Amino acid sequence: MHPHYTAKKISESIFVDGHIDKPIWQKAQWSDRFVDMVTGDPGIYNTQSAMLWNDTHLYIAFDAEEPFVEALQTERDSIVFLENDLEVLIDGGDCYYELEVNAANTIYEVFFIWKDAYQKGGKFDTAQFDVYSDHAYTFGGDYDRTGASFWKGTHPRGIRWAFTDYDLPGLQTAVRIDGTLNDNRDIDNGWSLEIAIPWSSLNILSHGRSIPPTHGDIWKMLLGRFQKLILGGQEVQPHPAMVMSSHGVYDTHMPEQWSAIQFVE
Repeated sequence: MHPHYTAKKISESIFVDGHIDKPIWQKAQWSDRFVDMVTGDPGIYNTQSAMLWNDTHLYIAFDAEEPFVEALQTERDSIVFLENDLEVLIDGGDCYYELEVNAANTIYEVFFIWKDAYQKGGKFDTAQFDVYSDHAYTFGGDYDRTGASFWKGTHPRGIRWAFTDYDLPGLQTAVRIDGTLNDNRDIDNGWSLEIAIPWSSLNILSHGRSIPPTHGDIWKMLLGRFQKLILGGQEVQPHPAMVMSSHGVYDTHMPEQWSAIQFVE
């Protein structure tokens, strides 16, 4: 599998404060401009990402051009993708994790388990992933509630259990705004995001891989951005989606199409 991005290992730790102009991020390879999820054409605004890692943490940075930085949702786990957000999804084979963050540093997290992998008495049949919970839902994918895809969505694997009360242990996020939040009387430059994830929290997503990774290991991840646009007084639907590597269709939840991230010493 040819990697879309190479994440370099560092010996130091990164203090997560949202500032991506720290010297440590000059050691990272910054991605190309994100592309439209469907067409692969350059995104309407520039978005780039970088990753670094050490023995304890995975670090992710985003740099997002945005003339009108806006974030009205401030309650944790509110549906921030209804506005503008930056997203990280991590594939774990039979499961995957989704993180969304907006410019107010509001966090939205969901843990997904493919229904065909959720077996009675299996590794996912735990109190943490109780399908009888008020926060457990079935999920078929993006825009799946029409016609033949009404119940199972369009993915060949079918539906997933979605656990909306999941919180990744030890997650750190921080945002820095280059402009004024929620004030469109001026033109902003954009905003940046830093994320730190303990490797120990990703054990459930390891799918037989080493934690932390060994040199050359590849993980599938989505690094993306969703952009709320108002044109002619109407909100553009679906929101333009920009990602590190395109999917060919408008569906975020296709792990097989996510970017291949290679970890190197």
